[in-house]
Amino acid sequence: MASSQSPVTKRPAKNSPAVKTVVFPVAGLGTRFLPATKAIPKEMLPVVDRPLIQYAVDEAAEAGIEHFVFVTGRGKAAIEDHFDRAFELETTLENKGKTDALKELVASRPRPGQMSFTRQQEPLGLGHAIWCAKDIIGDSPFAVVLPDELMHGTPGCLAQMVETYKERGGNVVAVQEVPHEHTSRYGIIDPGTDDGTVSEVRGMVEKPKPDAAPSNLAIVGRYILQPDVFVPLSEGRRGAGDEIQLTDAMAELIGRQPFHALRFGGRRFDCGNKVGFLEANLALALEREDMEADLRQVLTRYQTK
Repeated sequence: MASSQSPVTKRPAKNSPAVKTVVFPVAGLGTRFLPATKAIPKEMLPVVDRPLIQYAVDEAAEAGIEHFVFVTGRGKAAIEDHFDRAFELETTLENKGKTDALKELVASRPRPGQMSFTRQQEPLGLGHAIWCAKDIIGDSPFAVVLPDELMHGTPGCLAQMVETYKERGGNVVAVQEVPHEHTSRYGIIDPGTDDGTVSEVRGMVEKPKPDAAPSNLAIVGRYILQPDVFVPLSEGRRGAGDEIQLTDAMAELIGRQPFHALRFGGRRFDCGNKVGFLEANLALALEREDMEADLRQVLTRYQTK
């Protein structure tokens, strides 16, 4: 993983190029959802009636993203198929007059040429997955979205981050407060100047123990990064869990480029665990006019007295 990138440089916000590319690291095995994910990618698990990856793509599109890069692995062909045209299905829907379903299918996929797929051939961590997209990204800023973190709000999380990026430039991560006893589950930032919504990032550490955590502000699966992050990623240094950590690479940009954290003004569902996944299904179903009343009636059967 030799580096050919130039040294890190400062980029003022007013000259910052637009963020038009997003990377979805989707090569994980989804072991926490076995046996359901033995043959189905975890990113294809449905929340109500749409797979997780669809929520992620829609969030990115809302933020003005035009190029969708999927870092996949073996057994992930269903993701690519999902965003392809299903000719037989669409023809059947058209012939049966099911125009609403047809329109939803057509609207759910990016335009031809907007998607790229590459492979992470070894499970070496999130940082390595992002590095696998280096040649596709080139020398432009880009976003990273982890699909199993379902961020629900209006505007979406990435759209909020893009606005912060336009104002501040550099690098932006989304954060939310977590219980101090849970800091060992996340990348945690060391906040600097903080206006209550956007905080300067002075440092970050991957999965610190509660007594060593610099704050309880956890990075929650959304990033806007400068391509300079590929310099430390290309060195292949292992961090927590003996993996190549994106957090470690980002930490090397702090102090050399603007780096800020945005508190996401919405709800986060950790669909990487079963309880969070079930909560997301319930919460989003209860917002649906066609489901709310019936679902609330069902839930009364399970209320404890």
